[in-house]
Amino acid sequence: MLISDKEFGEVIVRKNPWSKNIKFSVSTSGRLQMSVPQYTSNFLIKRFLNLNRTNIREKLPLKNPETQRARDYKKKMLAKQAREYLPYRLEYFAKLYGYKYDKCRLSHAGTRWGSCSSNRTISLNIGLMQVPEQLRDYVIIHELAHLNHMDHSKDFWREVASHDKNYRAHEKRLKSFEPGV
Repeated sequence: MLISDKEFGEVIVRKNPWSKNIKFSVSTSGRLQMSVPQYTSNFLIKRFLNLNRTNIREKLPLKNPETQRARDYKKKMLAKQAREYLPYRLEYFAKLYGYKYDKCRLSHAGTRWGSCSSNRTISLNIGLMQVPEQLRDYVIIHELAHLNHMDHSKDFWREVASHDKNYRAHEKRLKSFEPGV
């Protein structure tokens, strides 16, 4: 649930059936987040927020509400672009190199460009839409190679190299970008 506050912008409120106290934290988007007991009314949530304004300002590294909205918009646009592009690019390389995966999942992980699970699900970060195409392709090839090698062994890297001769340069260049939006 979201509540609007003139100072903190949109505040994320999570009602937790196991919680006995109200707790404040910062969400991954930099917003104020409140965890409250399941039965807490909106009146009490707003009252508690007002009573703790000074403490919140002093102790939590919140981002500007305008920055939050811009970030949310950017994330929404990247997610749309990623849905329209990444699954098809993954399918293209899977067919080209003879890989079989079960599912493509799009994520917004803060530290990973992609992952491959043992149940043959490949996750790709929507942040890939902000990097050059050859780096996107490298990440896709990297994750497809994990279907045959669930580690970073010499065999894994040989397989990656068989599909991307410049994988070392791509991996190095990718480190200059951040996966989070």
